[in-house]
Amino acid sequence: MSEDLIKLGALAAHRLLASGEVTSVELVSAAARRIATVEPAVNALPTLCLERARAQAQAADRARQAGQKTLLGGLPIVVKDNNDVGGVRTTGGTPIFRTRIAEVSDRTIAILESNGAIVLGKSNLSELGGAQTTNAVHGTTRNPYDTRLTCGGSSGGAAVALATGETWLAHGNDLGGSLRIPAAFCNVTGLRPTPGRVPRKRLANPFDTMAVEGPMARDVADLALMFDAMVGFDPGDPLTSPNSEPPFLDAAASPYKPDRLAVSVDLGELPIGDDIRIAMAELMRLFERAGITVATDSPDVAGAMDAFLALRGSSFLAAWDPFMAEYRSQFPKPVMEDIERGRHQAGAALAAAERYRAELFRRTIDFLDTHRFLVCPATQAMPFPVETLFLAELEGRKLSTYLDWISITAIWSLTGCPAISVPVGFSKDGLPIGIQILAHPRREADLFHLAAWIEREIGLSRVPIDPRSSTRTQSGMMGI
Repeated sequence: MSEDLIKLGALAAHRLLASGEVTSVELVSAAARRIATVEPAVNALPTLCLERARAQAQAADRARQAGQKTLLGGLPIVVKDNNDVGGVRTTGGTPIFRTRIAEVSDRTIAILESNGAIVLGKSNLSELGGAQTTNAVHGTTRNPYDTRLTCGGSSGGAAVALATGETWLAHGNDLGGSLRIPAAFCNVTGLRPTPGRVPRKRLANPFDTMAVEGPMARDVADLALMFDAMVGFDPGDPLTSPNSEPPFLDAAASPYKPDRLAVSVDLGELPIGDDIRIAMAELMRLFERAGITVATDSPDVAGAMDAFLALRGSSFLAAWDPFMAEYRSQFPKPVMEDIERGRHQAGAALAAAERYRAELFRRTIDFLDTHRFLVCPATQAMPFPVETLFLAELEGRKLSTYLDWISITAIWSLTGCPAISVPVGFSKDGLPIGIQILAHPRREADLFHLAAWIEREIGLSRVPIDPRSSTRTQSGMMGI
């Protein structure tokens, strides 16, 4: 029964909980056994809190039996290791916080727990930044489709835990692509919501509009289920507001084919791997066969990464400068470059970045007014060797910063528009490929409609996999 439970999607497990056919305690036990089996190969969940989870599960079972209902109903989840879970270690992947134990769950996790989430443990992440899940505290997380390769980041542990069946739902966050990239690398889904949809942790800058919290799951319906349990107003986050919309799960349960959308493989200027280009061509043929009007276009993004780097540098300096005097040697070199960029860039450079961001937002909104959606790759490259922290060259083009290879996600973080990452197939070597879909701010329901339609039409397997040390060819490029 344990193996059968870990193969279930979150929504299916939720229904069994509601009907009384399974208990939260049984789900926690099934997850614990699966974690013990696969963790040695992937290192996705370096910190576990299973006794805490069992106690939460027992309370959830009693509440359900007493007729008390919650949105998640006692489903186990994992939490990224830069958010607090009460009584559990939060390291952020840095030696600076190696021994830090959170007193209480932060706002993001508290709302999930109040809605019936059971926390199994903390998922691995990058060290203070970047898109590769490795750090000096917990080491490296590996891609279950080929453990020689990266799972992306920084929410890489979350994506791997989902892909291997260690959990049913996973929390993550996204500044430059951290929910979208690992989802694409691991054949799962992720949502970067509109800023203000999900309350953020107390330690976050309450006025920042680039870093957001969001859900990850194995399929679109499960993703919507978790998103419903995350949204809402919190007085500690001034960007949040009460949610009066229908459940996002309703949108995911109603696949929707739009009459028009735009597709861009490279945003007009970015290097993109051949396998990804092939998958995008297949996807465009799917749209055209379905009678969707497809425009091959995108907003002008020239200069976007300069603005992103300037704003990132400013935010990193604000967050980490208080730690410099004592812990400077503990910061990874690329992160130090971000901090020093923030320290030394001229005020005029920061003003120019803010001005560019406003102009990009207006261009993007005008574009979406015409096309409704923009579809583009969620990554520019396929998973690469896990020992490589970041790509210095891509498709024959030298990359100047450690973030250039994630430009295709970082650019859209500037706009505040929501973006959903959805798997669309596999390379000839059996590695997952994902897309991201962009929509107007606060139009997450539209994203769930379209993503669910794409998922249904392509029909990829969502069954968890056992980690393997080499790739093997999947059946069909896109499953269509």
